[in-house]
Amino acid sequence: MKKKISKLSAIFIAVSMVAGVMGCSQQETVKNPDISSEDLGLNGEVKEASQYTIDLNNEVYALLDFDDKDEFENATRGLIAAPETLDIKDENGKVIWSQTAYSFVESDSPDTANPSLWRNTQLNHIYGLFEVAEGIYQVRGYDMANITFIKGETGWIVVDPLMSVECSKAAFELVTEQLGEYPVKAIIYSHSHIDHYGGVKGVVSEEDVLAGNVEVIAPDGFEEHAVSENVYAGTAMARRASYQYGTILQPGMQGSLCIGIGMGQSTGTTSYISPTLNITQTGEKHTIDGVEIEFQLTPGTEAPAEMNMWIADKKALWMAENCTGTLHNLYTLRGAQVRDGNAWAEYLMESLSLYGDKAEVVFQSHNWPHWENDTIKEYITNTAAVYKYINDQTLLYINEGYTEAEIANMIKLPEELEKVWYTRQYYGTVAHDSKAVYEKYMGWYDANPVHLAELEPSESAQKYVEYFGDINEVLKKAKADYDKGEYQWVAEITNLLVYADPTNTDARYLCADALEQLGYQAESGPWRNAYFSAAQELRNGTNTDPDTRASSSGETVSHMTPEMILEYIGILVDTRKVQDLSFTANIVLPDKNYVLIVKNGVVMYQKNTSLEEADVTWTTNKMGLLAIISKNEDKISDLIVQEGDESYLKKLTDAIETISDYKYFNIVEP
Repeated sequence: MKKKISKLSAIFIAVSMVAGVMGCSQQETVKNPDISSEDLGLNGEVKEASQYTIDLNNEVYALLDFDDKDEFENATRGLIAAPETLDIKDENGKVIWSQTAYSFVESDSPDTANPSLWRNTQLNHIYGLFEVAEGIYQVRGYDMANITFIKGETGWIVVDPLMSVECSKAAFELVTEQLGEYPVKAIIYSHSHIDHYGGVKGVVSEEDVLAGNVEVIAPDGFEEHAVSENVYAGTAMARRASYQYGTILQPGMQGSLCIGIGMGQSTGTTSYISPTLNITQTGEKHTIDGVEIEFQLTPGTEAPAEMNMWIADKKALWMAENCTGTLHNLYTLRGAQVRDGNAWAEYLMESLSLYGDKAEVVFQSHNWPHWENDTIKEYITNTAAVYKYINDQTLLYINEGYTEAEIANMIKLPEELEKVWYTRQYYGTVAHDSKAVYEKYMGWYDANPVHLAELEPSESAQKYVEYFGDINEVLKKAKADYDKGEYQWVAEITNLLVYADPTNTDARYLCADALEQLGYQAESGPWRNAYFSAAQELRNGTNTDPDTRASSSGETVSHMTPEMILEYIGILVDTRKVQDLSFTANIVLPDKNYVLIVKNGVVMYQKNTSLEEADVTWTTNKMGLLAIISKNEDKISDLIVQEGDESYLKKLTDAIETISDYKYFNIVEP
């Protein structure tokens, strides 16, 4: 079987071609005084698109039908009102969402952008209040997602109230101004991602929910997944999300564009209110303020807990984030559980079976609706086909012996699906979705035992540099390859040099230049953002500006169950530092008992039980457990009554690592 050359082999080929002394240590690296940063053209400045990039971007015009304006007609259909400019600010006057910043996209596509992504950015720049069907309205372009308002007999049913409180409040004000003042009677969360529930307190108060005036409806398992995703690995996800969503970048022809499902991530205040009604089965119907809605559960598709909705009276099918007008992620670059492409396709086909012959409009939580029955059936079918294809074709290649990286470079959509505008790779890509399928079925290991115990990246990079000998010669060759348009290779080899020596400015700048050209070529908005974010940090250092991220209110943590809190304590304890810590504790809560078992610093628990001879008993409530996480000694003393050896609680809290909501760890360097 013919295989592509591996990355490792390519590096050693490069090593063998490098002139200079072999076997030198990093400190003994030969320096060539005749080669300077100026000679290589490395100055740390943003570059224009190269001719290679311009030519690649021009090829997109030959592939796709840019005269097809159907998606523009869908994106503007039903427009009721939109402000001339849109800048949403928080209470301190900070702009947390702006469409004004993207006014430049009204011009033709520049050399520094993939024209297909530019077109999608123009579509996502269309914002305002739209009528989807009689009594169904959407405010689009006020945050990453759409907020939907369904008119009931006495008020509004609000679906997916955005990510930031400020954004949902502004959207609600636009609706009220144009359609009249009505109370919110129900909130529906379609799935467990924060851009679909974080702005809930911009349209309703928790007091109204607790008083029974507002129902909050979500798919079964919503709270468990919403909380666990945003807490257990939330700090790492937040940092990585800055690359995916480009929050550290400025919009512009050489900056961030849209991400395929919206302009990007708002940076306002997030909030949370727990569901009051969980949907547990497909076909379940509820009449909400006079509107009958039938639900279809789709777990394990775009989110672990997700659901579609059918509104029969309106012949309207809500597809959550299962259809979004772009290829979506089977694995998201910020990090998340791998999604099931086969299940995704099967649930879409189930939607067709249940509602396909009846639907006259299909709409969702990102991008714009599609109308007319024939169009809707084709839209859902094509969307299902791309996920099914990626799943099945990847498995075929796996069984033919190809590795994850090889498959990602081999797999392409069928020609006709590749030309469909709403299955283009604006958010997810075929390449990284195929890697998700590989991970789901095969895991990280490719069966090559060389990869069982790989060196850490910096250690490995330093050995490569030792073998290279003359780093200036490596840079010289890398610059020559850059001039030939081999940007991926240049990024790989120079990033290796950065990992060996982060102070090597020439390597940093050349790596940044290569990544920048890859960003100019990218059709995926998140890929463009990731390339540019890395380039920016290589040139200027890691970004630590707090204004580049959303402001967490901490409400998600406060909604953790006792089990989740105990699991999180286990995550926060650095076991390496307390391997001699072992004890048992009875935890007595108002409605449930637990046994905490700490064994050599490993934290475990049992529920609905207690020990007769535990080392200590803690009588408390959920807030007392949260105080342990926060290491708040005053609250621990006030909220936890101890019987037995009180030293264990102090030892446990001392072992807990304090992790901020946002940690500025390096990504593109050690």
